[in-house]
Amino acid sequence: MYSDVLDLREFYQGSLGQVVRRLIRRRIRQLWPDVTGMRVLGLGYATPYLRPFREEAERVVAVMPASQGVTFWPPEGPGLVALGEESELPFPDMSIDRVLLVHGLECTEELRPMMREVWRVLAGGGRLIVVAPNRRGIWARSDRTPFGHGSPFSPSQLKRTLRANLFVPEREACALFIPPTSSRFFLASAGPIEEVGERWFKAIAGVNMIEASKQIYANAGKAKARKRSGLLSPSAQPAFGRLAAERGEGKEG
Repeated sequence: MYSDVLDLREFYQGSLGQVVRRLIRRRIRQLWPDVTGMRVLGLGYATPYLRPFREEAERVVAVMPASQGVTFWPPEGPGLVALGEESELPFPDMSIDRVLLVHGLECTEELRPMMREVWRVLAGGGRLIVVAPNRRGIWARSDRTPFGHGSPFSPSQLKRTLRANLFVPEREACALFIPPTSSRFFLASAGPIEEVGERWFKAIAGVNMIEASKQIYANAGKAKARKRSGLLSPSAQPAFGRLAAERGEGKEG
């Protein structure tokens, strides 16, 4: 079950949430140092980690699950977030280059349909990053943060889940070695603690992160065609359709 979007927003506005955002964002940027010209989708509650991509990517959008709720983002300019079902994303096939899934895998009640939708919209050379609570970590055992809700994953469980849904795990990262507390000492020491934890104590990280590629093979079969809800603005829908068509023409040439 998803956390309420207001609770998520409140957490990331607090001192602990701001540190969490900085620590996880740093790992994400290590995996994706350059997204120039790409289309980036945030799924779940990924908006705290999307801002660095806006200056590079061709476009950045987010989808928040209906059972979680939605908040406006970014605070300035036109909204880039749609409310929708994670099992029915409002994008054409192979129209997204990068998908960032945060506060989603551990909370969804439709894991397989959601992952198949991510597979569908992801381009052939696209990449997915999943950020999920670590089953062995302290954060998964404390319900004072969003990482203490839902079903946590060990690294091996996360890899098996990706493989079972037609993704190939490529690279791993981890974060959150500080305890889930707003203590000024731990917040101020977060940087050094993260460096030590990543080197020596990966098994107890607060979150596991895996980058995966889309697996394509002949007998995968085609996903059942369904009518997609028009959750994007009318001006955005043709843009995504045109980009998908242009990509298809480029491949034929």
